[in-house]
Amino acid sequence: MAMLPEIHSPADLRKLPVEALPEVASDIRRAIIEQVSRSGGHLAPNLGVVELTIALHYVFDFSHDRLLFDVGHQCYPHKLLTGRQGLLAQLRTREGMSGFPAPSESDYDLFSVGHAGTAISTGVGMARADTLSGEAFDTKQNPDGRRVVALIGDASIANGVAMEGLNNAGTLKRQMLVVLNDNGMSISKPQGALAQYFDRLRMSHLYGDFKKSARKILRHMPGGGLVEEAYHKFGEATKAMVAENSWFEHFGLVTVGPIDGHNIPSLIEFLGEAREFDRPMVLHVKTIKGKGLEFAEADATRFHSPAAFSYEREGVAIGGKDAKTACRVEVRNAGRSFTAAFGDALVELMDRDEKVVTCTAAMPDGTGVVKALERFGDRAWDAGICESHAMDMMAGLAHGGFKPYFAVYSTFFQRAFDQAFQEVALQGLGVRLCLDRAGLVGGDGAVHQGFCDVALLRTLPRAVAMAAIDEVSLCAALEFMRGLDDRISAVRYPRDSVDLRFAEDLCPAFELGKARFLSEGVDQREIDVAVLGFGPCALAALDASATLGSDARVGVWDARFAKPVDEELIARLVSRGVPIVTVEEHAPAGGFGDAVIDAVHRAHDGAFSITKLAMPDDWVHQDSRSRQLREAGLDSEGISRAIRGVLAPDPLAARRAGED
Repeated sequence: MAMLPEIHSPADLRKLPVEALPEVASDIRRAIIEQVSRSGGHLAPNLGVVELTIALHYVFDFSHDRLLFDVGHQCYPHKLLTGRQGLLAQLRTREGMSGFPAPSESDYDLFSVGHAGTAISTGVGMARADTLSGEAFDTKQNPDGRRVVALIGDASIANGVAMEGLNNAGTLKRQMLVVLNDNGMSISKPQGALAQYFDRLRMSHLYGDFKKSARKILRHMPGGGLVEEAYHKFGEATKAMVAENSWFEHFGLVTVGPIDGHNIPSLIEFLGEAREFDRPMVLHVKTIKGKGLEFAEADATRFHSPAAFSYEREGVAIGGKDAKTACRVEVRNAGRSFTAAFGDALVELMDRDEKVVTCTAAMPDGTGVVKALERFGDRAWDAGICESHAMDMMAGLAHGGFKPYFAVYSTFFQRAFDQAFQEVALQGLGVRLCLDRAGLVGGDGAVHQGFCDVALLRTLPRAVAMAAIDEVSLCAALEFMRGLDDRISAVRYPRDSVDLRFAEDLCPAFELGKARFLSEGVDQREIDVAVLGFGPCALAALDASATLGSDARVGVWDARFAKPVDEELIARLVSRGVPIVTVEEHAPAGGFGDAVIDAVHRAHDGAFSITKLAMPDDWVHQDSRSRQLREAGLDSEGISRAIRGVLAPDPLAARRAGED
């Protein structure tokens, strides 16, 4: 009989004997696998933390204690144990369960978390807050006080913010537990010297040698009194696993492990001892990403966050005790993606120009750079979850005479903006940003929305900010960027399939600050309204104009550039009094629409009709992209409604149409 449905909170979990917990783990795995196969979602990272999550909730009371997640895509088991099983069936939709920690869902989620490296720093902040409030755990003064646990994993320990957090955590004079979920992976194979250090550690004698003399280890460790104190406070299991010469010692953190992250009794024993230690500590836990599902274990990168998939299996049900059964898996494909189009175009550029180099920050598959990594290993790099470092590395390559293309999600570009300013734009260096997942991202929700890249780039003098509407325009933009060696440039594109309507047409080359007219059979001199679409919104505007028929003569442009905008086109429209509608998947502040408004003011100092359509000035939570676009008024129906409003005789109607 399934045990998971009887667990409505962690308090129910703690009523169970330890011997029953592996069955709970099987139930959780089965529930996650079955749902993700239907809806898509983060699969392998969640399967890898099932036992660890169970043990954490079994030992700690996170209705009182603090649990901070890093790399929030490992939260599904946590959510299933904290009263949200009923939301799983609508995973990654507005009515269901978010794929990331969400305080709006439960008090057990303290932060909305979608970017890596943050848990240790926010944990230090909560630890200090509890100390100042007199609520912190102390073995003598306040044994019922709050404890703090930061769960970090998927290689995000190498992130610069995590380093800063560790450096500060070592100064705490109270309990704080950092649980390092070391699965040998990030989204793909982790990169860098720190990853190699953990590889060596996992293969060393420490992993299996529980008999090593703890006193001998303690004599060789710095920290003096703290470590001696730890020796007296820990139980025998933890004493034997205090790590000699641990990398974390340099931050003033006692380190235990690595231990088996899938052995629930062992985890509970170690966590139980760590729970009573009143100084900062790292528990190094070794897990297997995709655990319990053979094809996810074998290809954890592909099944990190797959789309819905189907599988055939032999033997017992997937997710059960004997889950390693023969399977044939087919991931559903919704068409050729912008990511795949970029990956092929990048390889073609690198074939033609040996000066073209590229990198990504732990997203080789997610950005399409994996093809370049496989073919041009000496000119393509995965920098790990280190966007700031990657940007500076690209600046160094540009300074050395190369043409770097940095492939990064729009939401993660924000983490490297200071470097984009200081080391790239200010220096006049030609670093080219390829911004995947720009705009609305569907099921990943607010934590991954690419909503402010244009606003950020527009602040940088001489920067060039572009958008592609389809595959051929993306290829043309990348080729145009190849010639920009004296400034930062960027092209943005969505998490979506490419539209094929212009696939067979010759795509005009990009010219700096020039838009492309898309409306066939329409005389630009006779239009009633001009729609300037930035990115694929231009195609939705074409669809909208078709629905209007003879009601209006609409001219639609692929704007191509948000910086610099097509000043000549805008001045021409203004001089003829043609109302303008701008459409973009970006925040309303600082984006393409604002760039057009600025250009209108430069061209005309009187009243002028301009309607700006953009993402709402609010957080857009998880759901399908189509539903998000519809709710934002950025689908063809919403654009058509706005155009009708512009043409209405009542100016208030026009304003309301834009607001809708």
